Amino acid sequence: MSRSGGDGKRNEKREALRLYDHVVELQPNRGARVREISVEEAIEITEIRRAVEGLVAARAAERITDEEIVSLRALGEEMTAVVESADMLRYSELNARLHGTVRAIARHGTAIRIIEQLHGQMVRHQFRLSLVAGRPAVSLPEHLTIIDAVCARDPKKAERAMRAHLTSVIEALSKFP
Repeated sequence: MSRSGGDGKRNEKREALRLYDHVVELQPNRGARVREISVEEAIEITEIRRAVEGLVAARAAERITDEEIVSLRALGEEMTAVVESADMLRYSELNARLHGTVRAIARHGTAIRIIEQLHGQMVRHQFRLSLVAGRPAVSLPEHLTIIDAVCARDPKKAERAMRAHLTSVIEALSKFP
């Protein structure tokens, strides 16, 4: 490979890191890592997610297929079973899967890109939130309400349910030290 080709790849990597400088922290002689965000930033990010994911839930309700209804309802049943068995790590995984499934059903590329970029910054706080005692008892009914609204093909109810859920997330985050 020519030297200029290697320089081009390095320049592309540097440019990619610059695009995500709010997410990636460069450490001298150690490489790059995802920047830790404060609780205040996590709340601000969730406020943005509330608006965008509300739109996504409404769009999902408009676009859901019969096959996707079956799949989404099965996911809700699995989430319920996992909460009943107190498997909080699995519940955290299913929580992320539910939100991702609603995004996929919505088929709204721009919203998906925005949410995924925001999600990358929130992973630590979302995991911490999933381990808060009693949190699944609050979030599971919220998730099931989202599922019901999307499956009922009711965009307004789906948007309200998603926004209510993320408002609850904001309230829980605001209790973190």
